[in-house]
Formats: sequence, C-alpha cells, structure tokens
Amino acid sequence: MTPEQSRAARGWLDWSQDELATRSRVALSTVRDFEKGRRTPIANNLDAMRRALEAAGIAFTDRPAGIASVKSDPQAD
Repeated sequence: MTPEQSRAARGWLDWSQDELATRSRVALSTVRDFEKGRRTPIANNLDAMRRALEAAGIAFTDRPAGIASVKSDPQAD
C-alpha cells in the first residue's frame, strides 16, 4: 500500500487519519507520517492499516503495468 492509496481509501470510506489509526491500532503519527511520505511504517503497522481498510471494503489490486489501485466493496462493513 502506498501513501496515496491510503489517502484515497480513507477518502472513499470518509475516514479521518484518526479513524484509520484507531481501527488499525497504530499511532496517529504513524498514519500521518506515512501518508505525508515522511517514513514507511514497520511491516506489522502497515499490514494492520491495510487490513483495517480491507475489512471496511477496500480491495487493493495490482494492474498489469505495475500500477497499483484501490476499489471499494459496497458489500463490506
């Protein structure tokens, strides 16, 4: 997951950075710094953030040219 994907997924879900931090059980500074490109979280935290978004209906996919995208699943959450 990239910082851009994280911001887009939160936008689709209408989540604040605080909401993502709470749902993924990571520090707000972790989400904030990641989305601003200041640092990459440790693998466990990044995975927790991704799982929280996926649990709410976001699906991360890789396109053939290596371009990553996200899509929302209206059936989830």
